[in-house]
Amino acid sequence: MELYIYEGKEKNNLLEKALDNLKLNEEDVLYKFEEKKSGLFKTVHYKLSIVKLTVIQTYLKDFLIQLTSDMGLNVTFESNIRNKQIGIKMFSDNNPILIGKNGQTLSALTLISKQVMFNQLGMFPYINLDVENYKDKQVAHLERLAKNIAREVKSTKTQVVMENMNSYERRIVHNILTNYKGIKTESEGIEPNRHIIVKPTKD
Repeated sequence: MELYIYEGKEKNNLLEKALDNLKLNEEDVLYKFEEKKSGLFKTVHYKLSIVKLTVIQTYLKDFLIQLTSDMGLNVTFESNIRNKQIGIKMFSDNNPILIGKNGQTLSALTLISKQVMFNQLGMFPYINLDVENYKDKQVAHLERLAKNIAREVKSTKTQVVMENMNSYERRIVHNILTNYKGIKTESEGIEPNRHIIVKPTKD
């Protein structure tokens, strides 16, 4: 995977120089800065590592093709890049195996993919893996559930403790209810037993 390295004294100028040289915008790349000190007076300069998101997308897709093939699955892929997030949707001849119970296999594939990219780049790209429309259906289900619970809490003035959820699911619930009047949400517990509590507010 092609990783570009730039070094200089000014962080902002360094990034601008790299983007100009690569003929890209900031939303097209993943990058990180490292601060280095050298010389007798410990002069500070910066190292910029930068990689194109399209390169990560291709590498990740090839990795998943091999991984799912090793799982004995016949999988096709659709991928895109939006808002610096690499989205890959998988379609297989056995979606339940690829998804796993409560999405556990899909979550594991996402975690493995992120770790592989970190091992390659020293950075974690934003990755969203899905199997057909599993996550879309999951979001719709969580949205309905969260709103029903919010109405109940607002009506009864009694808090509700939701079932344990992973960070992705909790984020969905928090986002859905963030502007819902009369209630507030809090995460509680330690992974993997972390959950959301929906509470009434005093106003």
